[in-house]
Amino acid sequence: MPEAPTGPVELDSERAFLGEAQAALARMYADVLVRDIPVIGGEDNDERFTNEANQRAHEQRTLALVDLPDVPLFFGRLDYEHGTIDGMDRIYIGRRHVHDGRGEPLVIDWRAPVSVPFYRATHADRQRVLLRRRYGFSDSAELTGFEDEPMTGPDSHGQGDTFLRAEIERPRTGPMRDIVATIQPEQDDLVRAPLHPSICIQGAPGTGKTAVGLHRVAYLLYTERERLRRGGVVIVGPNRSFLAYIRKVLPALGEVDVRQITIEELFTRPAEAIDSPETARVKGDGRMSAVLVRALWSFLGTPTEGVLYSKGAQRFRVHDYQAQEIVAALRGSTGYAAGRKALAQRLAHAVLVMMEQRGESPDDRVQNAVARSKPVKTLVDSVWPKLVAEQVLHRILSDAEFLAQVAGDDLTAAEQAALLWAKPARGWKSAKWSPADAFLLDELDDLIERRAGSLGHLVLDEAQDLSAMQLRALGRRCRTGSATVLGDVAQATSPWAAGAWDRVLGHLDKADGQVVELNRGFRVPEQIIKFAARLLPQIAPALGVPTGVRTVADALAVVRTDADDLAAAVVEACRTALAREGSVALIAADDQIGALQAELVGAGLQAGLVGDSDDAMEATRLVCVPATLAKGLEFDTVVVAEPARIVAAEARGLQRLYVVLTRAVSRLYLVHSAPLPEALQL
Repeated sequence: MPEAPTGPVELDSERAFLGEAQAALARMYADVLVRDIPVIGGEDNDERFTNEANQRAHEQRTLALVDLPDVPLFFGRLDYEHGTIDGMDRIYIGRRHVHDGRGEPLVIDWRAPVSVPFYRATHADRQRVLLRRRYGFSDSAELTGFEDEPMTGPDSHGQGDTFLRAEIERPRTGPMRDIVATIQPEQDDLVRAPLHPSICIQGAPGTGKTAVGLHRVAYLLYTERERLRRGGVVIVGPNRSFLAYIRKVLPALGEVDVRQITIEELFTRPAEAIDSPETARVKGDGRMSAVLVRALWSFLGTPTEGVLYSKGAQRFRVHDYQAQEIVAALRGSTGYAAGRKALAQRLAHAVLVMMEQRGESPDDRVQNAVARSKPVKTLVDSVWPKLVAEQVLHRILSDAEFLAQVAGDDLTAAEQAALLWAKPARGWKSAKWSPADAFLLDELDDLIERRAGSLGHLVLDEAQDLSAMQLRALGRRCRTGSATVLGDVAQATSPWAAGAWDRVLGHLDKADGQVVELNRGFRVPEQIIKFAARLLPQIAPALGVPTGVRTVADALAVVRTDADDLAAAVVEACRTALAREGSVALIAADDQIGALQAELVGAGLQAGLVGDSDDAMEATRLVCVPATLAKGLEFDTVVVAEPARIVAAEARGLQRLYVVLTRAVSRLYLVHSAPLPEALQL
């Protein structure tokens, strides 16, 4: 960070205060470490649960107070008018609360209401702030300088922006860092939005939508901790490489108890089969929900006989027409398994009514005994058979006649043909399921027996690539909670993508959610955004063209070469990129990236491969990224090899290329031998 012309005495004073705050945090950590954990005596489940919860809370509090060596304790200061805050005219703002041991705050958490003017105050609405100060730190968290922005007097446009812009533009290596020191007002509105209703952020590349989502989680845990603790918070990302990239943001903000997972890890059914893109598209379509409902309830039969229950010498008969009326009343009015249980109980109740009519006084124990009796169980099993999800889906995918019956008007003949197995498994127990089948099975599980419990909050990143059936499955895990949905429809690369955001929220069962657009890019230079945006009329014509707030000299370079010289040109571009500061990525089609990595290594360059391990982006400055894993990542310099090959690799190749082109936050090199897509030709 650049140093502002600050006086050495005041800078020394600020450094001394930083040391005082660090010492105070160390004392807070030590106090928690030695504090006794309350233990409740006894062995019953409630007491064990309470003791485990106390132990877990102690561990989380201890982790939250760890002083991370590369994370400054504070990044800003506000000087208020006298009397604005009781007993304090000056506050330091940081990533966590630090007190001096006597209850006096040294650093105020950025999420506290009193910190809001750091992000929101303007000369027109200074919110009783006299001065805003921003601090500069080295990568090792050494305080190097500060910059003051007086809020009174004439408005000097741009004053106070030097450190802000330097922090935004600072070269990045390794995992994503928090943006708590540089949150912009439009981002802050979303970060501090209430828990309900859910929000959906349509964010162009570089607008910080992922960072906003993560900081929103930290804010909600600050304001709604007890409410969210009961259900928990889960972040669902597109792949492990993306989750590795964002994994350090929340711990840096003091939040260590948030589960970060891919959707495949959340739904743990083993996937052994592979669907064609068209089959996966049909299986992911929201119309499948109606097909599943019809398929499940088609297993119900019509009673042709009643129930004859014997008790000693007495006989009690429930006639077939009575049983038919009971089945008709229950059909579709409850979950499948609950209806099966209710059928047994209602048949038993009909028997109890007859017992009462004969002068007996049966109680609930008698009714339960009747419900478990052989005559009742025989009728229930024949009319309302016990089912598991796999039985139903196996029949749908293996029986063309049955599929045609339950498809109704929802699926075309071609779509039905795409669903049917070429070689059906002999039985549902030996069937091999695909990843798309997991969400159909999950829906059937819920139709059979409704899922209990709900997450407190769910974050979906890169949500534009989720299918309707995936969204429905996620929504079932967050029935009473809220959601933060993040994505960019221009970056939708999956053939089963659900579509517009209102449809996404509908499938998620959050139709009351608010859709907000971020279109001002803070990280991606304007030249790169404009270049990539040439693809928007083809891939997302309804979206406006995003804008960038930064320009970088020589941000874009296009290198044309012969096919035989492509590898050498890529190596040279990577060498040039490594001569600058920051992280470098080579992105190419998945079937090409391995060979290009070998070329880089053969040329003496150390190059990791994203997808090999979670720390691939920390091990080396230069990493090779398969195009399908680039989404959500960012690098200071990106070298893109053979864009035409990326486009040709999949049906939504232009969308994939748009993703790839917008991963650079300083410079973008395109190296190609095949012609570029027409929209990108200079």
